[in-house]
Amino acid sequence: MLDAINRDYSSFGDFNSEFSRAAANRFGSGWAWLIRKEDGLLTVTFTSNQDNPMMDIAGVKGFPLLGLDVWEHAYYLKYQNRRPEYPEAFWNLVHRNEVARRFSK
Repeated sequence: MLDAINRDYSSFGDFNSEFSRAAANRFGSGWAWLIRKEDGLLTVTFTSNQDNPMMDIAGVKGFPLLGLDVWEHAYYLKYQNRRPEYPEAFWNLVHRNEVARRFSK
């Protein structure tokens, strides 16, 4: 999976920044996602509200490998108006083996 991240984002650091930026800049409720598209490429995207990248209405479709809930209820008690800190802290909780398992399917 790291090879695919390096192929599609140059480095894990670049991917991490892109994912965190997508989560921090999502206006309103929704999700930030790392998906694998049908062509095999990895893409960071976001959806509104309860939508996901497997739905017909998704702007970018693909198989979800990693998702971050950016609805206010997910972060506000701890981070309040410091929303950009939330996706940065998220990386301490990611189960990388599970993301890799999903990638390999």
